[in-house]
Amino acid sequence: MLLKLFLAFTIIPIAEIYLLIKIGTVFGAFTSIALVILTGFLGAYLARIQGLQTLYRIQESLREGRMPSGELLDALLIGIAGLVLLTPGFLTDAVGFMLLIPATRNAIKIWLRRQIEIRYMSDRPEDIIIDQ
Repeated sequence: MLLKLFLAFTIIPIAEIYLLIKIGTVFGAFTSIALVILTGFLGAYLARIQGLQTLYRIQESLREGRMPSGELLDALLIGIAGLVLLTPGFLTDAVGFMLLIPATRNAIKIWLRRQIEIRYMSDRPEDIIIDQ
């Protein structure tokens, strides 16, 4: 895990700097910086709107007596999207905007649920007898 974090904190910034330099040479430094700032503001705005909608759906599920598991995963992914969109760079912005697209987020949510089931549900005994 430590190696993965180390690689993420070194490779991602290097790739971001490389992209910023390449895009800056094509479009100019001012345009590149303005684009990064614009995507940060736009991403924060979209994440806020979707986050509030998800919070409303969580509250609605709780009022109906349902566990809001899907909505909680949505909230987690929208929170991650907001964080990476505030990080300057084009790669992180692309990942953030992909997480804000409902179809992409649903695909990631399905994958995440499977991973959770594989990791945490495989050790549960299947035949639990409850005395009534």
